Amino acid sequence: QLQLVESGGGPVLPGGSLRLACAASGFTEDFYTISWFRQAPGKEREGVSCITVSNISSEATTVTADSVKGRFSISRNNAKNTVYLQMDSLKPEDTAVYFCAADPLVLCQAGWDQVPYTNWGQGTQVTVSS
Repeated sequence: QLQLVESGGGPVLPGGSLRLACAASGFTEDFYTISWFRQAPGKEREGVSCITVSNISSEATTVTADSVKGRFSISRNNAKNTVYLQMDSLKPEDTAVYFCAADPLVLCQAGWDQVPYTNWGQGTQVTVSS
């Protein structure tokens, strides 16, 4: 069973930056898509970004939602089994609980945020406020 643990959330001023981390353990497959989602109070969960993680290929595919494109970027460190979400130029509307999710059958391509994921972390709160 894949386990995901998020970290790096917290309070930040508008215009500031945070880097979230999703540490994964217990891989049982050679390929996963690992994604970041967020959910603000009273709103539906929103897909933020995805990246492929593979034991077979060093190349990574990424997709980032239009709502955060140019401000957020996703990356991975294979040696640390960790996926990062770098968030810059944060806005109050970015306030949400951020979750990472992983699934070996999801492809990081169109529709990546509309399919079920089997593994979820517990989430980390990001609060952007002055």
